[in-house]
Amino acid sequence: MSTELAGRSVVVTGAASGIGRATALAFARAGAKVLVADLNAAGADAVVKEIDGAGGTAVAVAGDLSDPQVVDRVVGRAVETYGSLDVLVNNAGIMDRMSALGETDDAEWERVIRINLTAPFLLTRAVLPHMLAAGRGSVVFTASEAGLRGGAAGAAYTASKHGVVGLVKSLAVMYREQGIRANAIAPGPTATNIQVDAAPGAHGPALIGRLVGANIGRLGTAEEQAAAIVFLASDAAAFVNGVVLPVDDGWSAV
Repeated sequence: MSTELAGRSVVVTGAASGIGRATALAFARAGAKVLVADLNAAGADAVVKEIDGAGGTAVAVAGDLSDPQVVDRVVGRAVETYGSLDVLVNNAGIMDRMSALGETDDAEWERVIRINLTAPFLLTRAVLPHMLAAGRGSVVFTASEAGLRGGAAGAAYTASKHGVVGLVKSLAVMYREQGIRANAIAPGPTATNIQVDAAPGAHGPALIGRLVGANIGRLGTAEEQAAAIVFLASDAAAFVNGVVLPVDDGWSAV
């Protein structure tokens, strides 16, 4: 454990596994008090136990973060338990089926946009009054290479992550004078448990597979993505605002 972020209160969404779990653990190691938010209650509780066992401080809230009542519960629990809300990490997300626009049905579109874009919008809106009252705060989003290019995912996921990039830039401009920073990481392919249920024979997955396979480097780790998130949230990045940082072994440079 270190004292780099001692006393800071951090909410991490999608924190039961993958990048979210690694991020929650990294913040706890840096001395922050963490609220682990995830749809998977058992997974969230397991991360809390892991943090507690290492001498850190954490609580869990389970639920669907696209539900405004769950959002209110997450924010209320963080403020009630820790007295403040200093950092929000909007990490929770799902993949689409790599479907091209013409192959994307309403259900796929609405589910991906709801979880990847609407949920972080709702949660950020809910934490803003607390950050504004404190005169400071940091919001870090997990965007994606698909938020920077058109050939990294299907239509729904690509649109959702481009939307996340827009939220980051709007937040950075609108609230910098109030001491609030907004940034994002744009992960390249990373070893997590996220699944892609591509439709057999569909045009989108076949084309994206060729594009991605020709340009990516090695797979990243969840811990490498988490390190970038913690940096962006920390005082070391105090003058970094409105940035979408590729964490991708140079994929975005190809």
